[in-house]
Amino acid sequence: MGAMNPMDADGTAEAVAAPFAGTFPRTLPRALATEAVHAGREDLARLGVHAAPIDLSTTYPSYDTRAEAARIDEFAATGARPEGPPVYARLDNPTTARFETALARLEGAESAVAFASGMAALTAVLLVRSAMGLRHVVAVRPLYGCSDHLLNAGLLGTEVTWTDPAGIADAIRPDTGLVLVETPANPTLAEVDIAAVAHSCGSIPLLVDNTFATPVLQRPVEHGARLVLHSATKYLGGHGDVLGGVVACDEEFARGLRQVRFATGGVLHPMAGYLLLRGLSTLPVRVRAASATAADLARRLATDPRIARVHYPAIGGAMVSFEVYGDPHEVIAGVRLITPAVSLGSVDSLIQHPASISHRVVAEGDRRSAGVSDRLLRMSVGLEDVEDLWRDLTEALSARPGRAERSPESRTVPRPSPSTGR
Repeated sequence: MGAMNPMDADGTAEAVAAPFAGTFPRTLPRALATEAVHAGREDLARLGVHAAPIDLSTTYPSYDTRAEAARIDEFAATGARPEGPPVYARLDNPTTARFETALARLEGAESAVAFASGMAALTAVLLVRSAMGLRHVVAVRPLYGCSDHLLNAGLLGTEVTWTDPAGIADAIRPDTGLVLVETPANPTLAEVDIAAVAHSCGSIPLLVDNTFATPVLQRPVEHGARLVLHSATKYLGGHGDVLGGVVACDEEFARGLRQVRFATGGVLHPMAGYLLLRGLSTLPVRVRAASATAADLARRLATDPRIARVHYPAIGGAMVSFEVYGDPHEVIAGVRLITPAVSLGSVDSLIQHPASISHRVVAEGDRRSAGVSDRLLRMSVGLEDVEDLWRDLTEALSARPGRAERSPESRTVPRPSPSTGR
Protein backbone atom coordinates (compact mmCIF):
# COMPACT_ATOMS: atom_id res chain seq x y z
CA MET A 1 0.00 0.00 0.00
CA GLY A 2 1.29 3.44 -0.92
CA ALA A 3 2.49 6.21 1.31
CA MET A 4 0.76 9.52 1.57
CA ASN A 5 1.86 12.22 -0.85
CA PRO A 6 3.80 14.85 1.15
CA MET A 7 2.58 17.66 -1.10
CA ASP A 8 -0.13 18.48 1.43
CA ALA A 9 2.64 19.48 3.82
CA ASP A 10 5.05 21.37 1.64
CA GLY A 11 3.54 21.66 -1.83
CA THR A 12 3.13 25.07 -3.40
CA ALA A 13 0.67 26.58 -5.81
CA GLU A 14 1.21 29.48 -8.14
CA ALA A 15 -1.18 32.39 -7.92
CA VAL A 16 -3.45 32.82 -10.91
CA ALA A 17 -5.18 35.74 -12.54
CA ALA A 18 -8.08 37.11 -10.55
CA PRO A 19 -11.60 36.29 -11.76
CA PHE A 20 -12.47 39.99 -11.66
CA ALA A 21 -9.67 42.34 -12.59
CA GLY A 22 -7.98 43.84 -9.56
CA THR A 23 -10.05 41.89 -7.05
CA PHE A 24 -7.53 39.29 -5.83
CA PRO A 25 -3.86 40.33 -5.97
CA ARG A 26 -1.18 37.94 -7.16
CA THR A 27 0.86 36.42 -4.37
CA LEU A 28 4.10 34.57 -3.92
CA PRO A 29 3.92 30.75 -4.01
CA ARG A 30 2.42 29.36 -0.82
CA ALA A 31 1.99 25.89 0.70
CA LEU A 32 -1.11 23.98 -0.30
CA ALA A 33 -2.56 24.09 3.21
CA THR A 34 -2.17 27.87 3.23
CA GLU A 35 -3.75 28.25 -0.19
CA ALA A 36 -6.68 26.10 0.94
CA VAL A 37 -7.42 28.61 3.70
CA HIS A 38 -6.66 31.89 1.91
CA ALA A 39 -7.06 31.49 -1.87
CA GLY A 40 -10.00 33.49 -3.19
CA ARG A 41 -10.25 35.45 0.04
CA GLU A 42 -7.30 37.85 -0.20
CA ASP A 43 -9.49 40.94 -0.52
CA LEU A 44 -11.73 40.27 2.50
CA ALA A 45 -9.82 42.43 4.99
CA ARG A 46 -9.85 45.32 2.52
CA LEU A 47 -13.60 44.88 2.17
CA GLY A 48 -13.95 44.99 5.94
CA VAL A 49 -15.30 41.44 6.32
CA HIS A 50 -13.86 38.18 7.60
CA ALA A 51 -16.12 35.59 5.98
CA ALA A 52 -16.60 35.55 2.22
CA PRO A 53 -19.89 37.27 1.24
CA ILE A 54 -22.63 35.49 -0.67
CA ASP A 55 -23.98 37.28 -3.75
CA LEU A 56 -27.43 35.89 -4.51
CA SER A 57 -28.30 38.39 -7.25
CA THR A 58 -29.74 36.98 -10.44
CA THR A 59 -29.30 40.24 -12.32
CA TYR A 60 -27.12 43.35 -12.04
CA PRO A 61 -28.28 46.94 -12.67
CA SER A 62 -26.66 49.07 -15.35
CA TYR A 63 -27.70 52.43 -16.79
CA ASP A 64 -25.20 52.22 -19.65
CA THR A 65 -26.75 49.81 -22.14
CA ARG A 66 -24.12 50.58 -24.78
CA ALA A 67 -21.40 49.44 -22.44
CA GLU A 68 -23.42 46.37 -21.52
CA ALA A 69 -23.83 45.51 -25.21
CA ALA A 70 -20.08 45.78 -25.70
CA ARG A 71 -19.39 43.51 -22.73
CA ILE A 72 -21.86 40.91 -23.96
CA ASP A 73 -20.35 41.03 -27.44
CA GLU A 74 -16.89 40.47 -25.99
CA PHE A 75 -18.03 37.51 -23.90
CA ALA A 76 -19.84 35.96 -26.88
CA ALA A 77 -16.70 36.32 -28.98
CA THR A 78 -14.07 35.21 -26.46
CA GLY A 79 -15.63 33.67 -23.36
CA ALA A 80 -13.48 35.93 -21.19
CA ARG A 81 -14.93 37.10 -17.90
CA PRO A 82 -16.43 40.58 -18.31
CA GLU A 83 -14.86 43.47 -16.43
CA GLY A 84 -16.97 44.66 -13.53
CA PRO A 85 -20.20 43.12 -12.24
CA PRO A 86 -21.82 40.29 -14.20
CA VAL A 87 -24.71 41.19 -16.48
CA TYR A 88 -26.72 38.14 -15.42
CA ALA A 89 -26.15 35.29 -12.98
CA ARG A 90 -25.91 32.69 -15.73
CA LEU A 91 -22.88 34.52 -17.08
CA ASP A 92 -20.94 34.80 -13.83
CA ASN A 93 -21.21 35.22 -10.07
CA PRO A 94 -18.67 36.74 -7.62
CA THR A 95 -19.21 34.06 -4.97
CA THR A 96 -18.72 31.23 -7.42
CA ALA A 97 -15.70 33.04 -8.83
CA ARG A 98 -14.00 32.92 -5.43
CA PHE A 99 -14.35 29.14 -5.36
CA GLU A 100 -13.05 28.88 -8.92
CA THR A 101 -10.01 31.02 -8.07
CA ALA A 102 -9.23 28.90 -5.02
CA LEU A 103 -9.62 25.56 -6.80
CA ALA A 104 -7.43 26.71 -9.70
CA ARG A 105 -4.70 27.62 -7.22
CA LEU A 106 -4.92 24.29 -5.44
CA GLU A 107 -4.68 22.39 -8.74
CA GLY A 108 -1.87 24.58 -10.04
CA ALA A 109 -4.00 25.57 -13.02
CA GLU A 110 -4.51 28.93 -14.68
CA SER A 111 -8.31 28.94 -14.38
CA ALA A 112 -11.29 26.92 -13.21
CA VAL A 113 -14.94 26.90 -14.27
CA ALA A 114 -17.64 25.62 -11.90
CA PHE A 115 -20.89 23.88 -12.82
CA ALA A 116 -24.05 22.59 -11.17
CA SER A 117 -22.64 19.06 -10.93
CA GLY A 118 -19.69 16.96 -11.96
CA MET A 119 -21.69 15.54 -14.85
CA ALA A 120 -22.57 19.05 -16.03
CA ALA A 121 -18.85 19.84 -15.98
CA LEU A 122 -17.96 16.76 -18.05
CA THR A 123 -20.81 17.52 -20.46
CA ALA A 124 -19.44 21.04 -20.99
CA VAL A 125 -15.97 19.68 -21.80
CA LEU A 126 -17.42 17.30 -24.39
CA LEU A 127 -19.51 20.08 -25.93
CA VAL A 128 -16.50 22.39 -26.24
CA ARG A 129 -14.66 19.75 -28.23
CA SER A 130 -17.72 18.68 -30.24
CA ALA A 131 -18.28 22.28 -31.32
CA MET A 132 -14.87 22.05 -33.01
CA GLY A 133 -15.90 18.90 -34.86
CA LEU A 134 -13.86 16.69 -32.51
CA ARG A 135 -16.46 14.21 -31.32
CA HIS A 136 -14.24 11.18 -30.76
CA VAL A 137 -13.10 10.37 -27.21
CA VAL A 138 -10.50 7.89 -26.06
CA ALA A 139 -11.21 6.66 -22.53
CA VAL A 140 -9.82 4.19 -20.02
CA ARG A 141 -12.09 2.10 -17.81
CA PRO A 142 -13.12 2.07 -15.09
CA LEU A 143 -14.70 5.48 -14.82
CA TYR A 144 -17.50 6.72 -12.61
CA GLY A 145 -20.59 4.89 -13.88
CA CYS A 146 -22.44 7.96 -15.16
CA SER A 147 -19.31 9.22 -16.96
CA ASP A 148 -19.07 5.83 -18.64
CA HIS A 149 -22.76 5.99 -19.54
CA LEU A 150 -22.55 9.51 -20.95
CA LEU A 151 -19.74 8.47 -23.28
CA ASN A 152 -21.04 5.06 -24.24
CA ALA A 153 -24.66 6.05 -24.85
CA GLY A 154 -23.68 8.73 -27.37
CA LEU A 155 -26.12 11.17 -25.78
CA LEU A 156 -24.03 14.15 -26.93
CA GLY A 157 -23.15 12.71 -30.30
CA THR A 158 -19.75 11.57 -29.08
CA GLU A 159 -18.08 8.36 -30.14
CA VAL A 160 -15.82 6.57 -27.65
CA THR A 161 -12.97 4.12 -28.02
CA TRP A 162 -12.24 2.21 -24.82
CA THR A 163 -8.67 1.13 -24.29
CA ASP A 164 -6.05 0.55 -21.66
CA PRO A 165 -3.35 3.16 -21.01
CA ALA A 166 -0.88 1.40 -23.30
CA GLY A 167 -3.32 1.60 -26.21
CA ILE A 168 -4.11 5.31 -26.06
CA ALA A 169 -1.70 6.44 -28.78
CA ASP A 170 -3.00 3.84 -31.24
CA ALA A 171 -6.64 4.75 -30.46
CA ILE A 172 -6.24 8.43 -31.35
CA ARG A 173 -7.82 9.50 -34.65
CA PRO A 174 -7.89 12.78 -36.61
CA ASP A 175 -11.27 13.60 -35.02
CA THR A 176 -10.22 12.74 -31.46
CA GLY A 177 -10.98 15.66 -29.18
CA LEU A 178 -10.27 14.27 -25.74
CA VAL A 179 -8.56 11.54 -23.76
CA LEU A 180 -10.25 10.74 -20.44
CA VAL A 181 -8.90 8.83 -17.45
CA GLU A 182 -9.82 8.65 -13.78
CA THR A 183 -7.07 7.94 -11.26
CA PRO A 184 -7.52 6.49 -8.72
CA ALA A 185 -10.49 5.08 -10.59
CA ASN A 186 -14.03 4.63 -9.35
CA PRO A 187 -14.62 2.07 -7.88
CA THR A 188 -11.57 -0.22 -8.16
CA LEU A 189 -9.04 2.50 -7.24
CA ALA A 190 -6.85 1.46 -10.19
CA GLU A 191 -4.14 4.00 -10.95
CA VAL A 192 -2.58 5.16 -14.20
CA ASP A 193 0.68 6.94 -14.87
CA ILE A 194 -0.58 10.42 -15.72
CA ALA A 195 2.72 11.59 -17.21
CA ALA A 196 2.93 8.54 -19.48
CA VAL A 197 -0.67 8.95 -20.60
CA ALA A 198 -0.12 12.67 -21.27
CA HIS A 199 2.86 11.77 -23.45
CA SER A 200 0.72 9.28 -25.39
CA CYS A 201 -1.91 11.99 -25.99
CA GLY A 202 0.42 14.25 -27.94
CA SER A 203 -1.55 17.41 -28.71
CA ILE A 204 -4.92 15.90 -27.69
CA PRO A 205 -6.16 17.34 -24.38
CA LEU A 206 -5.95 14.90 -21.48
CA LEU A 207 -8.73 15.14 -18.90
CA VAL A 208 -8.03 13.53 -15.52
CA ASP A 209 -10.89 12.98 -13.11
CA ASN A 210 -9.16 13.86 -9.83
CA THR A 211 -12.21 13.47 -7.59
CA PHE A 212 -10.80 10.64 -5.46
CA ALA A 213 -7.27 12.00 -5.05
CA THR A 214 -7.99 15.74 -4.74
CA PRO A 215 -5.11 18.21 -5.16
CA VAL A 216 -3.93 17.16 -1.70
CA LEU A 217 -2.63 13.86 -3.10
CA GLN A 218 -1.91 14.71 -6.74
CA ARG A 219 -2.09 17.59 -9.18
CA PRO A 220 -2.52 16.21 -12.71
CA VAL A 221 -1.54 19.49 -14.40
CA GLU A 222 1.98 19.00 -13.07
CA HIS A 223 2.12 15.67 -14.92
CA GLY A 224 0.87 16.97 -18.26
CA ALA A 225 -2.92 16.93 -18.02
CA ARG A 226 -4.66 19.91 -19.61
CA LEU A 227 -7.99 19.43 -17.82
CA VAL A 228 -8.73 18.34 -14.24
CA LEU A 229 -12.30 17.33 -13.40
CA HIS A 230 -13.87 17.19 -9.94
CA SER A 231 -17.23 16.17 -8.71
CA ALA A 232 -17.08 18.98 -6.15
CA THR A 233 -19.95 17.27 -4.35
CA LYS A 234 -17.39 14.89 -2.87
CA TYR A 235 -14.18 15.92 -1.06
CA LEU A 236 -14.16 19.58 -2.08
CA GLY A 237 -17.48 20.15 -0.33
CA GLY A 238 -16.73 17.47 2.21
CA HIS A 239 -19.96 17.42 4.20
CA GLY A 240 -22.51 15.76 1.92
CA ASP A 241 -24.64 18.89 1.64
CA VAL A 242 -23.69 20.55 -1.65
CA LEU A 243 -23.84 19.51 -5.31
CA GLY A 244 -21.32 20.87 -7.80
CA GLY A 245 -18.65 20.20 -10.39
CA VAL A 246 -15.57 22.05 -11.58
CA VAL A 247 -12.92 21.87 -14.30
CA ALA A 248 -9.44 23.30 -13.68
CA CYS A 249 -7.63 24.14 -16.90
CA ASP A 250 -5.80 26.80 -18.89
CA GLU A 251 -7.60 30.07 -19.58
CA GLU A 252 -8.06 29.28 -23.28
CA PHE A 253 -10.12 26.18 -22.54
CA ALA A 254 -11.89 27.94 -19.67
CA ARG A 255 -13.28 30.51 -22.09
CA GLY A 256 -14.99 27.81 -24.11
CA LEU A 257 -16.38 26.25 -20.93
CA ARG A 258 -17.85 29.58 -19.81
CA GLN A 259 -19.58 29.98 -23.16
CA VAL A 260 -21.10 26.50 -22.89
CA ARG A 261 -22.16 27.17 -19.30
CA PHE A 262 -23.86 30.41 -20.31
CA ALA A 263 -25.63 28.78 -23.26
CA THR A 264 -26.75 25.61 -21.49
CA GLY A 265 -27.44 27.02 -18.02
CA GLY A 266 -25.45 24.48 -16.00
CA VAL A 267 -24.38 27.12 -13.50
CA LEU A 268 -23.33 26.55 -9.91
CA HIS A 269 -25.66 28.25 -7.44
CA PRO A 270 -23.87 30.92 -5.37
CA MET A 271 -24.83 29.23 -2.12
CA ALA A 272 -23.13 26.09 -3.40
CA GLY A 273 -20.13 28.21 -4.39
CA TYR A 274 -19.96 29.58 -0.86
CA LEU A 275 -20.14 26.12 0.71
CA LEU A 276 -17.49 24.76 -1.64
CA LEU A 277 -15.13 27.63 -0.87
CA ARG A 278 -15.64 26.95 2.82
CA GLY A 279 -15.07 23.25 2.24
CA LEU A 280 -11.71 23.90 0.58
CA SER A 281 -10.36 25.53 3.74
CA THR A 282 -10.39 22.18 5.57
CA LEU A 283 -9.67 19.94 2.56
CA PRO A 284 -6.03 19.09 3.42
CA VAL A 285 -6.86 18.34 7.05
CA ARG A 286 -9.85 16.17 6.15
CA VAL A 287 -8.06 14.24 3.41
CA ARG A 288 -5.00 13.57 5.59
CA ALA A 289 -7.06 12.34 8.54
CA ALA A 290 -9.45 10.19 6.51
CA SER A 291 -6.58 8.75 4.47
CA ALA A 292 -4.74 7.61 7.59
CA THR A 293 -7.85 5.78 8.78
CA ALA A 294 -8.49 4.28 5.35
CA ALA A 295 -4.93 2.95 5.14
CA ASP A 296 -5.36 1.34 8.56
CA LEU A 297 -8.66 -0.26 7.56
CA ALA A 298 -7.16 -1.50 4.29
CA ARG A 299 -4.37 -3.24 6.22
CA ARG A 300 -6.86 -4.91 8.56
CA LEU A 301 -9.13 -6.00 5.72
CA ALA A 302 -6.17 -7.44 3.84
CA THR A 303 -5.59 -10.00 6.62
CA ASP A 304 -9.26 -10.84 7.21
CA PRO A 305 -10.22 -14.34 5.95
CA ARG A 306 -13.68 -13.08 4.96
CA ILE A 307 -12.17 -10.71 2.39
CA ALA A 308 -11.09 -11.98 -1.03
CA ARG A 309 -9.18 -8.90 -2.12
CA VAL A 310 -8.50 -5.35 -1.01
CA HIS A 311 -8.02 -2.42 -3.38
CA TYR A 312 -6.14 0.56 -1.97
CA PRO A 313 -4.12 2.94 -4.15
CA ALA A 314 -0.39 3.50 -3.78
CA ILE A 315 -1.02 7.23 -3.74
CA GLY A 316 -3.13 6.82 -0.60
CA GLY A 317 -6.52 8.38 -0.07
CA ALA A 318 -9.72 7.92 1.87
CA MET A 319 -11.33 5.33 -0.42
CA VAL A 320 -11.08 1.57 0.14
CA SER A 321 -12.65 -1.10 -2.06
CA PHE A 322 -12.79 -4.77 -1.16
CA GLU A 323 -14.27 -7.98 -2.49
CA VAL A 324 -16.00 -10.30 -0.03
CA TYR A 325 -16.35 -14.08 -0.05
CA GLY A 326 -19.83 -13.79 1.40
CA ASP A 327 -22.88 -11.89 0.19
CA PRO A 328 -22.05 -8.18 -0.29
CA HIS A 329 -25.70 -7.24 0.09
CA GLU A 330 -25.72 -8.71 3.59
CA VAL A 331 -22.70 -6.59 4.49
CA ILE A 332 -24.51 -3.48 3.31
CA ALA A 333 -27.57 -4.47 5.34
CA GLY A 334 -25.43 -5.15 8.40
CA VAL A 335 -23.66 -1.83 8.96
CA ARG A 336 -24.94 0.44 11.69
CA LEU A 337 -22.39 3.24 12.11
CA ILE A 338 -21.31 3.40 8.48
CA THR A 339 -24.04 4.81 6.25
CA PRO A 340 -25.12 2.57 3.33
CA ALA A 341 -25.36 5.23 0.64
CA VAL A 342 -23.99 6.28 -2.71
CA SER A 343 -21.51 9.18 -3.00
CA LEU A 344 -18.28 9.75 -1.09
CA GLY A 345 -15.96 12.32 0.43
CA SER A 346 -18.08 13.31 3.41
CA VAL A 347 -16.94 13.61 7.02
CA ASP A 348 -18.93 10.46 7.79
CA SER A 349 -18.18 7.04 6.30
CA LEU A 350 -20.30 5.61 3.49
CA ILE A 351 -20.42 2.18 1.89
CA GLN A 352 -22.11 1.01 -1.30
CA HIS A 353 -22.30 -1.85 -3.78
CA PRO A 354 -21.12 -0.41 -7.15
CA ALA A 355 -22.67 -3.15 -9.30
CA SER A 356 -26.08 -2.25 -7.85
CA ILE A 357 -25.86 1.54 -7.74
CA SER A 358 -23.00 3.74 -8.95
CA HIS A 359 -22.09 1.48 -11.90
CA ARG A 360 -25.49 -0.05 -12.57
CA VAL A 361 -25.80 1.97 -15.79
CA VAL A 362 -22.66 0.29 -17.16
CA ALA A 363 -23.30 -2.92 -19.07
CA GLU A 364 -22.58 -6.01 -16.98
CA GLY A 365 -19.84 -7.27 -19.28
CA ASP A 366 -18.13 -3.89 -19.35
CA ARG A 367 -18.33 -3.66 -15.57
CA ARG A 368 -16.71 -7.01 -15.04
CA SER A 369 -14.00 -6.51 -17.64
CA ALA A 370 -13.08 -3.28 -15.84
CA GLY A 371 -12.72 -5.13 -12.54
CA VAL A 372 -16.06 -4.17 -11.03
CA SER A 373 -17.11 -7.56 -9.71
CA ASP A 374 -20.47 -8.37 -8.17
CA ARG A 375 -18.75 -8.93 -4.81
CA LEU A 376 -16.99 -5.56 -4.74
CA LEU A 377 -17.87 -3.04 -2.04
CA ARG A 378 -16.66 0.57 -2.06
CA MET A 379 -16.16 2.44 1.19
CA SER A 380 -15.63 6.16 1.61
CA VAL A 381 -13.83 6.55 4.93
CA GLY A 382 -14.75 9.57 7.02
CA LEU A 383 -13.45 11.12 10.21
CA GLU A 384 -14.77 8.64 12.76
CA ASP A 385 -12.43 6.73 15.06
CA VAL A 386 -10.85 3.77 13.29
CA GLU A 387 -11.78 1.32 16.06
CA ASP A 388 -15.46 2.22 15.81
CA LEU A 389 -15.39 1.80 12.04
CA TRP A 390 -13.57 -1.52 12.28
CA ARG A 391 -16.04 -2.83 14.84
CA ASP A 392 -18.95 -1.93 12.57
CA LEU A 393 -17.31 -3.54 9.53
CA THR A 394 -16.43 -6.67 11.47
CA GLU A 395 -19.97 -7.11 12.75
CA ALA A 396 -21.42 -6.53 9.27
CA LEU A 397 -19.02 -9.05 7.74
CA SER A 398 -19.98 -11.59 10.41
CA ALA A 399 -23.69 -11.25 9.73
CA ARG A 400 -23.50 -13.71 6.81
CA PRO A 401 -19.85 -14.76 6.80
CA GLY A 402 -18.17 -16.29 3.83
CA ARG A 403 -15.79 -18.87 5.30
CA ALA A 404 -13.60 -19.65 2.32
CA GLU A 405 -9.92 -19.23 3.15
CA ARG A 406 -7.26 -17.88 0.86
CA SER A 407 -3.52 -17.91 0.66
CA PRO A 408 -1.62 -15.15 2.54
CA GLU A 409 -0.10 -13.74 -0.64
CA SER A 410 -3.57 -12.87 -2.00
CA ARG A 411 -4.42 -10.72 0.99
CA THR A 412 -2.58 -7.57 0.07
CA VAL A 413 -2.45 -5.64 -3.16
CA PRO A 414 0.57 -3.32 -2.98
CA ARG A 415 0.96 -1.15 -6.04
CA PRO A 416 3.58 1.32 -7.22
CA SER A 417 2.51 4.94 -7.50
CA PRO A 418 2.93 5.64 -11.22
CA SER A 419 1.73 9.22 -11.16
CA THR A 420 4.17 10.32 -8.45
CA GLY A 421 7.04 7.85 -8.84
CA ARG A 422 6.45 6.47 -5.33
